[in-house]
Amino acid sequence: MISVTKLNGEVFYVNPYEIEFIEETPDTVVSLKSGKKVLVAENAEMLIERMVDFYRYANQVTRVILKDDREITTEE
Repeated sequence: MISVTKLNGEVFYVNPYEIEFIEETPDTVVSLKSGKKVLVAENAEMLIERMVDFYRYANQVTRVILKDDREITTEE
């Protein structure tokens, strides 16, 4: 999940896998696959950086899990 801030200052979290696209109109609009749209305080570049960080982290976790599974499989 990545944190985003509504224009009223409320922080909430979004699953980056559910983001369909991001627009700056000039406010930043995050469109979700569900059809919902949310205005956020962050600009598109900031959101993309957070998404990239999330994907990197998720990839690292997946590698550790796969590595552990391989080790268990080879020992059995």
